[in-house]
Amino acid sequence: MPRTWNLANGEIFRGIVRRMRMRDSGWTRRVVAGVLLTAVPALAGGVVGYAQATGYFKQDSRPTLYQPLGLLDARDATAWCSTSSDPLNDLLSFGFDGPVTVEELKITTGNNFDDGTFQAFARARKFRLKSGKQSKTFDLEDSRGPQTVSLSPPMVGARFTLEVLDQYPADDPDQPVCVSDVVFVDAGKPLNGAWMTTKLKYDKHVSLVMGTWYSGYDKTPDRFLSFNYDGTFRYSFEPFDSARAKEKVVEGKYDVGAGRLTVTVGGKKHALKWSKDPAKKGFVLKLEGDLPEDLKGEWRSQP
Repeated sequence: MPRTWNLANGEIFRGIVRRMRMRDSGWTRRVVAGVLLTAVPALAGGVVGYAQATGYFKQDSRPTLYQPLGLLDARDATAWCSTSSDPLNDLLSFGFDGPVTVEELKITTGNNFDDGTFQAFARARKFRLKSGKQSKTFDLEDSRGPQTVSLSPPMVGARFTLEVLDQYPADDPDQPVCVSDVVFVDAGKPLNGAWMTTKLKYDKHVSLVMGTWYSGYDKTPDRFLSFNYDGTFRYSFEPFDSARAKEKVVEGKYDVGAGRLTVTVGGKKHALKWSKDPAKKGFVLKLEGDLPEDLKGEWRSQP
């Protein structure tokens, strides 16, 4: 059932969920947060902040096994697999620490751990990549290893979604659809890859908040609050009319554990508590207390 997170005295806590396909680690991320308000730099950033999914295979029983952060490490040992045999029920999303230019993708379809797992699971065939009003639909071959998808013109953005529209079915029609890797490339340089492996650990406390939260008009938000896997967050106000309103960015870090959230704003530490209540659609996050005005109020999990 949809839920609401209330953060009394609240601030931004950053969703740092690192998920690997290995065993679950029960560690708690500890970071202290300072907040900075600045203008959004043009095409600054380049660091992948998160990979998130609306759902995945065995999410409740073995949450570390097929979780979406495994898409970022460019390794055959990890894969994301859809909740069921119908991938249209799930949506993948990726966020960066600022706007980036993406000229190509290198995608490895299927569960590429070995030949057996590749055949045992369905393989994603057709995709749709979107960022804002930009969109590209493309197909991959039914083969192991990375395949290059050129984006012409390149896509520019800080947030991207990836939908699986069709599949190469497994022998068992009930098997989920898998993707092993999604690597973003700019000017020949990968923006994510194997060097991230040791950082992509799963944490159940932050897994619920990792990704982007939205505020503003329904379906056309202009405020974005992203919680990244590395313990940082990024708020951005992106007005529709930049001549009348200025863009803003707020960045910081957080400390989250079981029933506990601590942030530091302007050198002052705030201990926050969260509660869960029904929401109309998806999830709703409430930030309250002694915070910058831009961050207060309700944030929804869907645009």
